[in-house]
Amino acid sequence: MYTLSSKLRVFSIILVVIGAIGLTIGFLSTPNTIEEVKEMMAAHDAHGGGHGNTNATANTHATEGHGNEDAHGGDAHYEHTLHQLQNKPWAALYVAAFFFFMIALGVLAFYAIQFAAQAGWSPVLFRVMEAITAYLVPGGIILFVILALSGFHINHLFVWADPEVVAHDKLLQGKASWLNSGWFIIRAIVFLGGWLLYRHFAIKYSRKQDEDPNGNKWYKKSFKIAAGFLVFFIYTESMASWDWIMSFDPHWFSTLFGWYVFASLFVSGITTIALITIYLKSKGYLEFVNDSHIHDLAKFMFGISIFWTYLWFSQFMLIWYSNIPEEVTYFITRIEDYKLPFFGMLVMNFLFPILVLMNSDYKRVNWFVVMAGVIILCGHYIDIFNMVMPATVGESWFIGVSEISAVLLFLGLFLLIVFKALTKAPLLAKGNPYIEESKHFHY
Repeated sequence: MYTLSSKLRVFSIILVVIGAIGLTIGFLSTPNTIEEVKEMMAAHDAHGGGHGNTNATANTHATEGHGNEDAHGGDAHYEHTLHQLQNKPWAALYVAAFFFFMIALGVLAFYAIQFAAQAGWSPVLFRVMEAITAYLVPGGIILFVILALSGFHINHLFVWADPEVVAHDKLLQGKASWLNSGWFIIRAIVFLGGWLLYRHFAIKYSRKQDEDPNGNKWYKKSFKIAAGFLVFFIYTESMASWDWIMSFDPHWFSTLFGWYVFASLFVSGITTIALITIYLKSKGYLEFVNDSHIHDLAKFMFGISIFWTYLWFSQFMLIWYSNIPEEVTYFITRIEDYKLPFFGMLVMNFLFPILVLMNSDYKRVNWFVVMAGVIILCGHYIDIFNMVMPATVGESWFIGVSEISAVLLFLGLFLLIVFKALTKAPLLAKGNPYIEESKHFHY
């Protein structure tokens, strides 16, 4: 049985406290009036400008109605910048909340796949997977609250939630039957409810199987609900990616987007399984996990990174080559205003994994896998950052207290919940019918 160390508990709590304080400072320091924005921009210009250029307005929300020069006169630009700066802590909070939630969701999908495929190599890792999915409950509640506040236009994250913008936008009026606050919240409840319901019964049956190791009754139930969940998941994950990410840019769409977000959450989840497994082994736990298990996790990290790259390139190449203005503007905005994070995450999510993890021998070296895993997670965090920030913060972005604090807050919360969940059950799912095969697995 795993015991949560006091050092890890204290470390996690410290991260949460620092993150909460930093985010509070971020929210309190945002400007509230156009006059404050003018003062900030004057001070910015006096210091020679820099990374977060608030003087430009060529970004998504500008084209979608937040800044109408004719209607609002000379203050339109400042009002638009005010909305961007007010969005900044909200966007930082959203990116971090979504990223850590998607890790847990990716692990839940991977866990279900193991049951549906009746995999024999992975049962020794089931307790790690189950512990990671424990974050789905608090993480889902936090994400839902942010979505609800945004959907009802408490902030300016979703431009389609602003009635004034929709009133002057024919395209948004055409999508209003889907992109409206009530239906948006109902869908979120259905998505989150379905995922959490599967997690509840999956854990319940797993514990029951431990109590009844001589029968496969509970394993058969786990198999059936896993197969049903995967059908539900593949539809709802795509729709959730449209709602929770793509609708930040409601004038843009991509038929590959659901798969693209899936690849990101899937590889992030598998990477997290590998990192936590290696950590537990370093502390003397999981003695039944061998190098072949680590090798297979690293193989998935490598393979799904290539799959993610394939989807990224397919989406980018077709849109860029066709050069249709309403489609290519999505990438123009990101290449021009987010050049470093845009190209940086390509290096972190594709070049680095393929160079480090291509060799089969390196997949068995723990510190190599950890190094690759940290880079992959950072790369996919930046990928989510690239999806959200250009549409919400535009050219007013910079890495500040809000962004750093949000990561610390959710990292601390994630670690605290996951490692606390590891203490709730034995680290070996002894009742699983494939457990002996898994313990003796060799690649």
